[in-house]
Amino acid sequence: MARVLGLGGIFFKAADPVAVRDWYARVLGFEVHDWGGAVFDHPKVGQTNWSPFAADTRYFEPSQAGFMINFVVDDLDGLLARAAAEGVEPTGRQDEGMGRFAWILDPAGVKIELWEPAKVASEA
Repeated sequence: MARVLGLGGIFFKAADPVAVRDWYARVLGFEVHDWGGAVFDHPKVGQTNWSPFAADTRYFEPSQAGFMINFVVDDLDGLLARAAAEGVEPTGRQDEGMGRFAWILDPAGVKIELWEPAKVASEA
């Protein structure tokens, strides 16, 4: 049966795409290629989620964008330290059964959710 296998990419408009690419490279460590994007191998942990939210959700705040991007990370504390060195502070943090989360805003005003999945017993 034909079906979707997962998230193939995230594409969005930005008033200054070069500045946004540079920010992602500096703050989140993206390796941005000459063609203007980054490529990630599928992580060995976590999963990709697809979920429409109600039009009046407040979950994406303080962003005004109609979407949010979630990135799986391997070291949330290390990534937040890197972001802090660039003057980027989280808008919130939360630890729960699924793992550890933090939220930041990119220079285009898009809310970024950083997720370090919980370790499973075989990984501990």
